[in-house]
Amino acid sequence: MAKSISARDRERLQAAAQGAMQNAHVPYSRFKVGAAILTERGDLFAGCNVENASYGLTNCAERSAIFAAISQLGAQNVVIRAVVVVNGQNAPCAPCGACRQVIYEFGPDATVLFQATEGEREAHITELLPFGFRLQ
Repeated sequence: MAKSISARDRERLQAAAQGAMQNAHVPYSRFKVGAAILTERGDLFAGCNVENASYGLTNCAERSAIFAAISQLGAQNVVIRAVVVVNGQNAPCAPCGACRQVIYEFGPDATVLFQATEGEREAHITELLPFGFRLQ
C-alpha cells in the first residue's frame, strides 16, 4: 500500500503543478495541465503538457515531470512516491494510460492525486493500472 502523503507535501506538489501548468503549450486543445512528482528521496519535479501539430508527438504533464526528474537525477535515482495532476478548467483529469505505465515503472507504490468527477481523488497507481509491468 502507498505511504501517506503529508499535508505539507501535498501543498508543495499542488503549488508546483499549478506553477508548471501556467507554462503549458496548448494551442490546439486549450486544456492546460500541470503535474508534479515527489520522489522517495524528497525531490520535487514539475511538468506541463506540450502539444504539437502532429498530435501523437504531444507530451503529457505527468511524463514531462518524470522525464525532468530522470534527466536531472538519472533513472536509477527516481522512485516516485506521489504524483499530483491539475488542470486549468477544474475538469476530471486522471493520468492517461501511457502516463500510468510510466508512473508505474518509476513508482510501483506511488500515490496519484487528480481531479475526478466527484472532486479530488487519491488512488494507488495499481488501482489506476492493475496490470502494469516493469522489465527488470
